Amino acid sequence: MAHPPQPSDWTILRARLGAHSLHAQGKTNTAPARKAFNDRFENEVDPDRVLDPAERARRAEHARKAYFTSLALKSARARSSRRGKAKGGAA
Repeated sequence: MAHPPQPSDWTILRARLGAHSLHAQGKTNTAPARKAFNDRFENEVDPDRVLDPAERARRAEHARKAYFTSLALKSARARSSRRGKAKGGAA
């Protein structure tokens, strides 16, 4: 039988309701954070803003892809290391 609702269950449900309502209206509050995150790569490849905007955007896109590729590599290494430890071997 299901357990009676706990206060934490209500908090989770209210949070889900709020998120679904917000997204149903097409509204999110992540635009400023996404812009700052993407601006980081433009600042990395052209801090003095001397490049043509199209070239800056092209290079920033490659910098962004390099960033996410490095995260994927780190993740793969961590997973591989955990697998080795779980089997009792050294990684």
